[in-house]
Amino acid sequence: MKILITGTAGFIGFHLANRLLERGDEVVGLDNINDYYDVNLKYGRLEQAGIDKDKIEYGKVVESKKYPNYKFIKLNLEDKEAVDKLFKEEKFDKVCHLAAQAGVRYSLTNPDAYIQSNIVGHMNILEAVRHNGVKALSYASSSSVYGLNKKQPFSTDDNVDHPISLYAATKKADELMSHTYSYLYNIPTTGLRFFTVYGPWGRPDMALFKFVKNILEDKPIDVYNYGNMQRDFTYIDDIIEGVVRVIDNSPKGNPNWDGRPSESVAPYKIYNIGRGKPVKLIDFIEAIEETLGKEAKKNLLPMQPGDVPSTWADTSALEKELGYKPKVDVKEGIKKFVDWYRWFYKV
Repeated sequence: MKILITGTAGFIGFHLANRLLERGDEVVGLDNINDYYDVNLKYGRLEQAGIDKDKIEYGKVVESKKYPNYKFIKLNLEDKEAVDKLFKEEKFDKVCHLAAQAGVRYSLTNPDAYIQSNIVGHMNILEAVRHNGVKALSYASSSSVYGLNKKQPFSTDDNVDHPISLYAATKKADELMSHTYSYLYNIPTTGLRFFTVYGPWGRPDMALFKFVKNILEDKPIDVYNYGNMQRDFTYIDDIIEGVVRVIDNSPKGNPNWDGRPSESVAPYKIYNIGRGKPVKLIDFIEAIEETLGKEAKKNLLPMQPGDVPSTWADTSALEKELGYKPKVDVKEGIKKFVDWYRWFYKV
């Protein structure tokens, strides 16, 4: 199977590409390698997959030195002409679209980046899928779409019309656009609502990365909502297991896709991918302290705009329909991240 993965210099895309390559799929990776966070980490991920940094140029396909069935191209998703050209030349069987402008807080100060990447970019992918015979599209949504929802655990049957960040709004928009294309053009699409992903090669703007870095450097850590927030922290290997199962099982038309009788028979699906066990932030920090053997200097702060007090994934649909079962608990996952961090940064 030939698969396009967008965002392969990113955290989830990097791990997904490696997993699919190791099982024998042909993969083309795409990323624009922007500077939202340290590009050296992005190049480090690509180098781990055999992509030579010195050979990367915009619009040029680079072959992996490690995997004979892996190619990478640096592209902006907003570059419609280049995206269309890539689809026509490569003739993908399936697409897993993970590239996006990430981050809730960054969306408060840089809204335009989210419209361009998450709306225009997603639209260009949908159009390319539509016109090039792609069999199915899976794509990254986010747990942030649940916004002000109070009922927990969060279910994909819940109404999600109350986002509290532009990032969340763009992800909800992606789901709506995808349903439209599924309905109009019979394209199987699956949205993946990820819940607080962490692990080796993770993003520097995420809590675990920042906490470990600052604790090791004897710097204080910012603890929002005074540590009373809860997050459904999900280890990267469990996330990837869920994504692979989705790629291998495209949705079929279902008149009851949203739990209610409907005229829609679109081959469309939304899944939560999480651990299904929320952890209090202060307990998460204590587990990090235990792993590092060092106490954190905590800067206790109120809730930030755009944040939610708690996330908790109802993963029953993914478990029942695709056999998903998360395996890695928080203490084990933190240890694996810390081991990687010490190795990568030589500390």
